[in-house]
Amino acid sequence: MIEGRVSAAYEAVVRLTIQGPAGAAREIEAVIDTGFNGFLTLPPEVVEELSLPLEGIGRATLGDGSETTFPFYDVGVLWDGQMRYGLADAAATTPLVGMSLLRGYELHIAVEPGGRVVVESR
Repeated sequence: MIEGRVSAAYEAVVRLTIQGPAGAAREIEAVIDTGFNGFLTLPPEVVEELSLPLEGIGRATLGDGSETTFPFYDVGVLWDGQMRYGLADAAATTPLVGMSLLRGYELHIAVEPGGRVVVESR
């Protein structure tokens, strides 16, 4: 089970440990984004710090209808006590947890500042 809290801005936030291929690890706070179908987004400086390997360039349509391109990288995430591997999109934004990382889990949110966020295996 993964637990977090709802921020004052009504964002569901969890703390995660992410890891690069050489074993370098870092703890981050990430916002759960149910509108993002990917695995994870990370700021470019975190990608560089962990020396994540580039896997390719992706294209996405944003909420405002505009299109953008972005690099994506291999990353490991300590998720519910186990390492899960996937692709992290590099974006100059707050780290985001996407629906692909949440696959196989249930999400419960007490929607109020300080409310409990629980991600648990089905």
